[in-house]
Amino acid sequence: MMMKKTLLASTLFALFASQTAVADTETQELRKVIEQQQKVLAELERRLEQTEQRVESTADVVEQTAAKTSSTTIGGYGELHYNNIKNNLNDSTKKEFDFHRFVLFFGHEFNDTTRFFSELEVEHSLAGEGKNGEVEVEQAYIEHDFSQNASGKAGLFLMPVGIMNETHEPDTFYGVERNPVEKNVIPATWWEAGLALNYQAAPGLGFDFGVTSGLNVPTEGSKAYNIRSGRQKVSNAKGDDLAYTGRVKYTAIPGLELAASAQYQSDLTQGAASDTASAVMLTAHAIYSIEDFTVKALYAQWDIDGADAEALGRDEQNGYYIEPSYRISPEFGVFARYNEYDNAAGNSDDTKVTQTNVGLNYWLHEHVVLKADWEQLGGSKDSDGFNLGVGYQF
Repeated sequence: MMMKKTLLASTLFALFASQTAVADTETQELRKVIEQQQKVLAELERRLEQTEQRVESTADVVEQTAAKTSSTTIGGYGELHYNNIKNNLNDSTKKEFDFHRFVLFFGHEFNDTTRFFSELEVEHSLAGEGKNGEVEVEQAYIEHDFSQNASGKAGLFLMPVGIMNETHEPDTFYGVERNPVEKNVIPATWWEAGLALNYQAAPGLGFDFGVTSGLNVPTEGSKAYNIRSGRQKVSNAKGDDLAYTGRVKYTAIPGLELAASAQYQSDLTQGAASDTASAVMLTAHAIYSIEDFTVKALYAQWDIDGADAEALGRDEQNGYYIEPSYRISPEFGVFARYNEYDNAAGNSDDTKVTQTNVGLNYWLHEHVVLKADWEQLGGSKDSDGFNLGVGYQF
């Protein structure tokens, strides 16, 4: 009996031991499985963290790119002209198509106070040796706000003179061609390189002052002391004699703009003439709009010292125009403009030119316009005809 009990105890012990061994083996295997799963989870967590970092990095790049893109602006304008003008002095007629201007604007705002603006222009469609056109950088300057009322420019910019020189996009004015007074007397479009300051003394009252490169007029030939021919366009421009320009502009009364500009240059020939040709330019203009009716008037003159300019009668050059217009509807507008100018007003010869334009604008869109006008020249010139054009800006 005792032996049976001992045998039974041994059997139970052996069975328990074997069960314990099996349990230990299964526990070890389970631990290995758990350890492997923990390693897999750790690797997944590491990869997830790397993915989140890449996503955050990509989002930062996208955000920075979007910020840069939103701070950079692109625009431009262009105009195509057709001219059909008969010269009655020699009985010849000019019939000509010309893609007069193709312009692209590029600007960038660095922050709330500092920005860049540029304007690249192709004139007359083709440029190069033997071609009619030119490729020109018309503006490229940095502008900075020193305060709420004061700002400055440094670089290449349009001069603050006249009505059209700073605002000449085709959808902003009447007539296919720009008016001859601002073209030949002022002379628009006119840009120089240098520094300029603007100060808003009060709402609607501003002052501009600039120190820039100046004109360099020819001293011989048919274009001697011709103001328009003196534009250097900041292409290796001679800087022996700088120009000093100031303007006062008043717009405090709704519908009214008054402005006057003055420029002084100690020698328009940049030292090329036998005598010094110091010069003073004065311009003044008024724009008044009441409902759909607008009238513009402008006067400009040059006084040039020196015997050479006086001998040619070009010591005095002046001109004016007056332009009433009426906006019949948002799409249609009509105008008439009388121009009178003389680039040799200092002599006794009849060199005065008169020009009358009458026509209409049809805006397909606020910034897309079709134009047509009739033109007649009198005085020292005698011609007449018509002009057609299309212009846009964006």
